[in-house]
Amino acid sequence: MTERDTANAETLVQRGLDLLSGGAPHEAARSFRAAIAADAQYMDAYYGLVRALREAGQLEGSIGAALAITVLTPGDSRAHEALAFSLRLAGHLREAQTAAARARVLEWKSALQSPAQAPEPDRGL
Repeated sequence: MTERDTANAETLVQRGLDLLSGGAPHEAARSFRAAIAADAQYMDAYYGLVRALREAGQLEGSIGAALAITVLTPGDSRAHEALAFSLRLAGHLREAQTAAARARVLEWKSALQSPAQAPEPDRGL
């Protein structure tokens, strides 16, 4: 088992986001990879890497990073949405549709498992 350095990962993710907003996606990708190395369970680093690789035009790398998220968090609809988006941009339309459908199913499952919101009582207002 590897040691987690979440504080360092958070700092590296923030640096990556700053680099992205400054128009430096290649450098941002390096920062997000370093964050993953510091804490392989820090999901924001993976999402940042997906975005940085997309912005750098490395679509196949973006797909790989998004696939990693789906493996680490298979029940998270956002992971499958990220994968679908990267696949669509790379022109893998059939795979993108499959990933998007999986995201919708996971969203529906989540909604069904959430307790129903009780209606507000009528207070005669």
